[in-house]
Amino acid sequence: MIIGVTGTIGAGKGTLVDYLVERHGFTHYSVREFLIEEIEKRGMVPDRSAMRSVANELRAAHGPAYIIESLYARALENGGDALIESIRAIGEAEFLKEKGAKILAVDADRKIRYERIQQRGASTDQVDFDTWVMQEERELASVEPWDMNVLGVMAMADVRIENDGPRGTFEELIDGALSALL
Repeated sequence: MIIGVTGTIGAGKGTLVDYLVERHGFTHYSVREFLIEEIEKRGMVPDRSAMRSVANELRAAHGPAYIIESLYARALENGGDALIESIRAIGEAEFLKEKGAKILAVDADRKIRYERIQQRGASTDQVDFDTWVMQEERELASVEPWDMNVLGVMAMADVRIENDGPRGTFEELIDGALSALL
């Protein structure tokens, strides 16, 4: 089974992926890692702006599902259950659905999500709240086929989890979501 993971920034996609890898034996394929490799090849700083710019450039040049197609091919090559994180464009979700993959969405309250990203300390997250909100807004609902439309992708999800509570509750919700996808 291949599952595309989508969701808002800081909602818990990484925690979900870690849980499914550790507890259920999934293999993880990361859009973030794919983009960071490309950004570093270009000698750029791997911040959220560069990630968005490079992702959109790749999608515009090679098709709206290019990044996910690349990761999907790797997943097929390696076999087994796989997670492709993070689906952000409609074309990516459509590609996965056409291939029979499922989409799992994660969301949480915006203030909770900002607190989480501050705690995780990734280089792309070192921004104040207003900058972070501005960055997120650019990713939520573009109408361009090569640009990010997280809300549109989340609307296509087979299952959606609201992750506003403690980790134990989130893990229970993940197990329920996985059962619903099987």
